[in-house]
Amino acid sequence: MAMRTIFIDGDSGTTGLGIRERLAGVPDIHLLSIAPEVRKDPTAKRKLYGEVDLVILCLPDEAAKEAVTLADGLAGSGPRVLDASTAHRVAPGWAYGFAELNSAQPAIIAASRRVANPGCYPTGAIALIRPLVDAGLIAADHPVTVNAVSGYSGGGKSMIEAYEAGKAPAFELYGLGLEHKHIAELHAYSSLKHRPIFVPSVGNFRQGMLVSVPLFLDALPGRPTGADLEAALSRHYAGSELVKVLKATDGTLRGDRIEALGLNNTDRMELRVFANEARRQAVLVARLDNLGKGASGAAVQNIKLMLQLG
Repeated sequence: MAMRTIFIDGDSGTTGLGIRERLAGVPDIHLLSIAPEVRKDPTAKRKLYGEVDLVILCLPDEAAKEAVTLADGLAGSGPRVLDASTAHRVAPGWAYGFAELNSAQPAIIAASRRVANPGCYPTGAIALIRPLVDAGLIAADHPVTVNAVSGYSGGGKSMIEAYEAGKAPAFELYGLGLEHKHIAELHAYSSLKHRPIFVPSVGNFRQGMLVSVPLFLDALPGRPTGADLEAALSRHYAGSELVKVLKATDGTLRGDRIEALGLNNTDRMELRVFANEARRQAVLVARLDNLGKGASGAAVQNIKLMLQLG
């Protein structure tokens, strides 16, 4: 296989560093770099964009939009682009980079010239909701609430600095204006008709994530059991390398508790259904590393699909 050339625009940030570390072990890839003094120089970046097969954007939203405009202006079709920002996740002409969305999504990602890497919170929420909507176990017009907690590394440079300096609270809810930037993709790719209520939070730990969706079982079509929900999720992710559906009583948890750090430093995601049949209630839970399957790990998964790497 011919060597594939990649440029990570913004490789000094958390996601960019994670991608670079993961790509170090992938054969047939050559990473190009830009001198620090010209990293924001459009002329230098344009030249580098024209020399690579794939540009990975680990930039703030506005800078990512500018970078795509630059790439689009190159002669020919320009490089392929994988954007890790929020800027293009619901934009026309962009493939959504959650490969497990459905059976067709890996091929869509592989064929696309523009791919948007998913957000960490939507990765967990969509993984739980979309298969159940597709299976008819959650109605598309059902009102859904998503609650989640992440380590502070998902909050960007200022949040990381605040926590590591001991200047941030131990735990806090945020996004309480109900306009969190991840809601658009969560809504679009979960196949829900109504915009879900999303309540994120951050804890005083560097990385790790739990996403939960509470459900009243008798309010769902056909009044399913928790086992029905688990079975539908298991069918959807059968054969998946990175996403596993586990039983709530699989022996790896401490009773009826689940902690957020269990998949740190991996690119995996675990899904569970916790149900109380007597009360006819259930909670769907996704666990992942917000820096792994929620960011850099997902990016490398998409890179391998886009460049047809093993």
